[in-house]
Amino acid sequence: MAINLRTTQAETREQRLGTITHWEGNAGQLARDSAHTHGCGRGCDNGGRRLCEQSTPFAQASMCAEHIAVTNATIIQEALVIQHSPIGCAVSQSSTCRYYRDLAARRGWKLEDPQSICTNLGEQDMVFGGIAKLEQTIREAWERHHPKVIFVATSCATGIIGDDVDSAARQLEDEIGIPVVPLHCEGFKSRHWSSGWDVIEHGILRRLVRPDPPRKQDDLINVIHLGGPDVFTPLLAPLGLRVNLVMGGNTLDRLAELSEAAATVTMCFVLSYLATGLEQEYGVPEIKAPLPYGLADTDEWLREIARVTHREHLVEDVIARERARIAPELARLRQALAGKRGFVAAGAAFAHGLLADLRELGVEVDGAYSFHHDPSTDSGDPRQDTLSHLVETWGDIPNYTVSPDQHFQAHAALLRAKPDFVICRHSGSMAVLTARMGIPVLPIFYSNDGLGYEGLLTIGRSILRILPRKRFCEDVAAHSRFPYQPWWLEQTNPFALGADPA
Repeated sequence: MAINLRTTQAETREQRLGTITHWEGNAGQLARDSAHTHGCGRGCDNGGRRLCEQSTPFAQASMCAEHIAVTNATIIQEALVIQHSPIGCAVSQSSTCRYYRDLAARRGWKLEDPQSICTNLGEQDMVFGGIAKLEQTIREAWERHHPKVIFVATSCATGIIGDDVDSAARQLEDEIGIPVVPLHCEGFKSRHWSSGWDVIEHGILRRLVRPDPPRKQDDLINVIHLGGPDVFTPLLAPLGLRVNLVMGGNTLDRLAELSEAAATVTMCFVLSYLATGLEQEYGVPEIKAPLPYGLADTDEWLREIARVTHREHLVEDVIARERARIAPELARLRQALAGKRGFVAAGAAFAHGLLADLRELGVEVDGAYSFHHDPSTDSGDPRQDTLSHLVETWGDIPNYTVSPDQHFQAHAALLRAKPDFVICRHSGSMAVLTARMGIPVLPIFYSNDGLGYEGLLTIGRSILRILPRKRFCEDVAAHSRFPYQPWWLEQTNPFALGADPA
């Protein structure tokens, strides 16, 4: 389905991709049913059928699409974010500030707090509307900070009362003379927070990408990632490519240059919206290859980049050199990890990549926990079907749970898997849950860990570092209590409540 940039609102992932947040079974079955849903031509009839989503009568909590959109707008340099919301929605800015300052220290930016303001909607605003307060806030934001762009993020509250944020943004943009970009990210619009990525990428595509690039830069490649250090330049510089690292903190100049690049790669297909939009609107080809987790897929990822950017004559030497460099340590890691049982809890494509890394390292994995599942990507290209690729390359995952970070379900999945260690991303609370169950845990904050040849070693080293914490975690478990009934503490089916309501 084509991305529609004529509207200010991005379609939710449920609308575009058929995203689900509850499922239980084996990974192979989910991959087959996903293919049928979108008629991808992978041996299934193109009539398609709906991917059946399981249900549960109980939910604890999860993240919010507004948080994702606001965080990634806030960490854009020279930008200011206005949250048109009650003050409670702005509490996430404390963690965003820490995130921004960490990025600034790593990348050599000026160390300062990001700029964000909340309109602080109250009861009167919920009755009579908050547009006047929003207009006043935009003017004061300009007078105080003089940013180069202002993002206006909506909230559940403004979605309920129906404030016309788009009209206010257009009016104030004409008045102050800089882009005022609405971000429609009401939390109730989508069942999964990953739609927040689409919201900020939609705003970037519509307003911040240079529409008529003066030139094409044949040696520039866009790398869309979730944040963290630049692990891509060491891989791509030998091919004569410069990296335009976007998302996870950017300058406005970097975002403007997106349309000038020779190609775009994304490090997680949750971010495919921006890459697909760049190809559709600006003719920047998206690299359609498996994500670079494990040796073979990293090889193919580099070969496809070389093919699209016309550097085939360089790539085989790069692959051979990197494989030879990591071979001795990789052999030692495989020997040290032989017989260990792992478990992964992370977002969809990222979970698939980490599972591939673990099996490349010789770790046994028969259970995983994904926070959502997309039956398709925005490009619709089967080469970006990471779950099917994982199953075809490394074999099935017998116990594959899809759940939006519900701890009562994660407890059951972990009790069933009995892993020696857990790798988790996105959820710090998931790491706490795991440790309280007596299991060593490797929490990954920056998603670049695990990518490429060096990433494979990084994951292996990190696992060996946490395994000796087993005794400590067992001590923690001995003094921990969970707020569940005794019968649930023995449950190993995450969806038992839906299977048997009694």
